[in-house]
Amino acid sequence: MRTKISVLIVDDSAVVRQVLTAVLQKDAGIEVMGAVADPIFAMQRMNKSWPDVIVLDVEMPRMDGITFLKKIMAERPTAVVICSSLTQKGAETSMQALAAGAVGVVAKPGIGGRRANMEDAAGDLLHAVKAAGQANMKVRSTAGAPAALPPVAAVASMAAMAKTTQHVVAIGTSTGGTQALEVVLTGLPRMVTGIVIVQHMPEKFTAMFAQRLNDVCAIEVREARDGDRVMPGLALIAPGGRHMALGRNGSQYHVSVVDGPLVNRHRPSVDVLFRSVARCAGRNAVGIIMTGMGDDGARGLKEMRDAGARTFAQDEASCVVYGMPKEAVKADAVDASLPLSDIARAILTHAPVTI
Repeated sequence: MRTKISVLIVDDSAVVRQVLTAVLQKDAGIEVMGAVADPIFAMQRMNKSWPDVIVLDVEMPRMDGITFLKKIMAERPTAVVICSSLTQKGAETSMQALAAGAVGVVAKPGIGGRRANMEDAAGDLLHAVKAAGQANMKVRSTAGAPAALPPVAAVASMAAMAKTTQHVVAIGTSTGGTQALEVVLTGLPRMVTGIVIVQHMPEKFTAMFAQRLNDVCAIEVREARDGDRVMPGLALIAPGGRHMALGRNGSQYHVSVVDGPLVNRHRPSVDVLFRSVARCAGRNAVGIIMTGMGDDGARGLKEMRDAGARTFAQDEASCVVYGMPKEAVKADAVDASLPLSDIARAILTHAPVTI
């Protein structure tokens, strides 16, 4: 039988430690092996017993969470979930943590906040820890650059950039997806078909994540706004806490960013995006499902494939968590499974830019 996921909580707030411990101990598949005030105490505890997952704050005395995280990843790569406050500073440090090797980020359950919000945050924490417990840290620590891409035949003029392509690429991902998306998007040239993305991530964190990608990619990457056009050279990421759907007006695609109930316990949901792409783009779309736990996106990708779209899944060997792609393959929603390093090439091959 599968053993419980052992978790170490590291946070300098005694109240937060109590809340996180109470949330995690409610799940029979999780064992909290300790809750300590800072990384120094954590290392002392880990010398005796190493956890499967570390739930880590990033702002602590004596040693900050980022320094601790880098030390862990250099010595013994371990699944780390960042539990951060919903602030600008919290978002910035969380992005640094993801770049340093954390597998996910969740918002701290609000202390004394609305019950519904606290329950949502608690559910996100449990989901993140379970996903981290399945993470393939060998993949996480050795993710490489994309394969070399063929040269771009021509550079489009600024006038061409103002046109909307007839194709669209839709990508859905979750745990491990921040690093996977960076590999894919940095492998694309400036002129590429418009891209719409759902990455499971808390509210207020997606804008910072999009900005970090924008800084390292040839294409423009930003958090989507309601009514944004989907254009060549642009990747739009659904805002945390809101669904994103594709719409079409003639030959032009645009996105709607809307509130709504959780779908597959997520908002944004990959299924919401993929189903809208199936309806609006059909055979002019490419759908890609990547690393993550659960089945969000599997049904939507099947609808895309049935509508004539080309569909791809990240293969098991390159996934941090082979959950969402596995469910899509089981649903007969996938034309082919590809290593992470080949996904950028698939986008260029199957979703040509229409000038």
